[in-house]
Amino acid sequence: MDETQSRPQERLEELGAGLTQTKRGNIYTLTIIGQIEGHQAQPETIKTTKYEHVLPLLATIEESEDIDGLLLLLNTVGGDIEAGLAIAELIAGMRKPSVSLVLGGGHSIGIPLAVSAKKSMIVPTASMMIHPVRMSGVVVGAPATYHYFQRIQEQITDFVTANSRITREQFSDYMMATGQIATDVGTIVYGREAVESGLIDRLGGLHDALECLHRMISRKQGNRG
Repeated sequence: MDETQSRPQERLEELGAGLTQTKRGNIYTLTIIGQIEGHQAQPETIKTTKYEHVLPLLATIEESEDIDGLLLLLNTVGGDIEAGLAIAELIAGMRKPSVSLVLGGGHSIGIPLAVSAKKSMIVPTASMMIHPVRMSGVVVGAPATYHYFQRIQEQITDFVTANSRITREQFSDYMMATGQIATDVGTIVYGREAVESGLIDRLGGLHDALECLHRMISRKQGNRG
């Protein structure tokens, strides 16, 4: 690899978790952890995933001839809605094979991220919190504000149902349920229920996710040949 080719690779290693190179294919592992940071910077004491780093990184992964697939590891409490949806849309629009694995938690806007990959997996102990759109800080108490919330909520529902097997009715029921979350409306689902509802494709761990990704890479390379 000459100097020109090595620069994108060096940039990838600076921004993300790393690239694993094997005879079966080269896999880039991207972690989405903590809170997804949007237009406003979070305090240094909060672990964040910065969208301004992830967006160009995904574009580079898609274009790189040295990367065959993307493994997305999720343990997030959610965060900025627009930033999370932007990342999810980029992943969903990639042609390269991708697999997501929910570990610990894939809450709130982390749900679109989990289903954005071509195949989604979750470990049995992981949880996913589904709830309506919320906003902190000063909110204008006008009909237009509530209409905006509703439109954003519809966009999230549209994306999730388009990229998973869960029905719109089931997802809405989860979102608006009462009695499960002490201070909020919504539902917490764990690994097995997430799969049974169609939200996530299957239960699995790291080995399962990698095996699935390698099979997808092999099929794509076979079609190309």
